Amino acid sequence: MNRGANVALTREIPGLTRVAVGASWNAGSERVLDENLVLALLLCGPDSRVLSGEHVVFFNQLTSPDEAVAVRDRALGGDQEQVEVDLQRVPADVSRLVAVLYVNEGTTQRRTLGQLRSVSVVVRDGYNHRELVRSEDLAPVLQAETALVLGEVYRHGGDWKFKVVGEGYRTGIAGIAADYGLPL
Repeated sequence: MNRGANVALTREIPGLTRVAVGASWNAGSERVLDENLVLALLLCGPDSRVLSGEHVVFFNQLTSPDEAVAVRDRALGGDQEQVEVDLQRVPADVSRLVAVLYVNEGTTQRRTLGQLRSVSVVVRDGYNHRELVRSEDLAPVLQAETALVLGEVYRHGGDWKFKVVGEGYRTGIAGIAADYGLPL
């Protein structure tokens, strides 16, 4: 799927109740970069703002308060990291789940997403891990960005859809925090 493209997940796949949102990348020989990339899912309300600091799921906060969203212990299907979403348990006040990838700023050597050979977002069936959606390679347009909004799973009427975003941030997680109201 290209940037901006979307797909009606639950309308096209009736009975889909669980998905795994994953990130797949190739950092080549950039081991420091590879080891410091983080996938996070932001649980946002209708205003596209994170509901609270507890509504960010990543390596340091493994589940959402309602436990509808959780980091997978081990990513499957070739993804480096995955976050699972139980679509039926996502609270009604959450209208979108925004998947972001960022360089953990704790590294001593400056790395950027522009050093990646490839990066894509993948949505899989949460039960059998079958690939449902894969974005195009988002790496070719990246340069000095240190954070990237990969895509979002969002409510549309009574269904769940997925959209590829592919928007990079040179200001890293701080830029995403500012746009999505994420407390740092």
